[in-house]
Amino acid sequence: MVRESPAPMRLISSERMVSLSTAFVALAALCWGLSGGIGGILTGQGWDPVVVSFYRGAIGLLFVLAWLALRPRGSGLASRRLWFWSAIAGVGVAGNFSFYFVSIAEGSVAVAATLMYCAPVFVYLMSFTLKLERPTLFKCAAIAMVMLGVVLLTGIYEIGAGDVTPIAAGAGLLSGLSYAVFIFGFKYAAPHGSPQAILVVAFAVLITILIWLGDSDQTVAVLTTPSWPLFVVLGVLGAGLSFIFYIVGLNHTAPAVASIVAMVEPVTASLFGVMVLNESLGAQQIFGMGLILVTVTALSVYSSAQKESLTTKPLAE
Repeated sequence: MVRESPAPMRLISSERMVSLSTAFVALAALCWGLSGGIGGILTGQGWDPVVVSFYRGAIGLLFVLAWLALRPRGSGLASRRLWFWSAIAGVGVAGNFSFYFVSIAEGSVAVAATLMYCAPVFVYLMSFTLKLERPTLFKCAAIAMVMLGVVLLTGIYEIGAGDVTPIAAGAGLLSGLSYAVFIFGFKYAAPHGSPQAILVVAFAVLITILIWLGDSDQTVAVLTTPSWPLFVVLGVLGAGLSFIFYIVGLNHTAPAVASIVAMVEPVTASLFGVMVLNESLGAQQIFGMGLILVTVTALSVYSSAQKESLTTKPLAE
């Protein structure tokens, strides 16, 4: 006969699981933040941002293939819908990686990471356009605050005088938009298979796209360059371990908590840029950055709270 664990022991076990899951989410965000800094080093050495993105995705593909091999059950790879939506996610993550490193190469790690963090705003705008969600006063006000933060961070109102070039600002925002596409693709693929299978298809699509867009000479030269360890570290942290940590961590982490913990990424990237790459930010840019981070986090927490309320309301009645 199996003995049931006492309630306090189950509670402690549950609390440890939640803490461990939250730590996984934080580790993922930390890895992504560090990957931005490493990408800044590589693009600063003259490497094509698309080539850097290609190797980040290629090494990530090796990790998720190993994950799928270890957990093959319920992959859903026989589902056409999984392939379709995973391919959409792959297009999104290819754009996210590439535009992110273009923004870093043309501007700074801090600005690029913060602009990419605007992804939830693009998710809302896409949801409004597709009529998946209705706009509310809070959501519209939050989007307006983020837009104000972008203006302050990039200084786009000072034509020719800002520290952030139009290419850096545009690429940073496009990286956030691309990440929103990845989120939508992953969301609609999830009911049809396992996360590892979705990521395998997504990363395969990524490398198929970027192998054609990147500089072929540089793609080959990476294999013999003294900088190859940086490419490996970038792939391991920026795509290999980070996506696995994040997905595993979300299993027992509330979305609101995950949204707050995710702030580790832009903060880590910004600190890396300032401390390692000798980047600098003005007071106005720091205020704009803070406005974006706080508003996007509040928007994500609000959205999570609304969904939880809708889920529990019928039970309360």
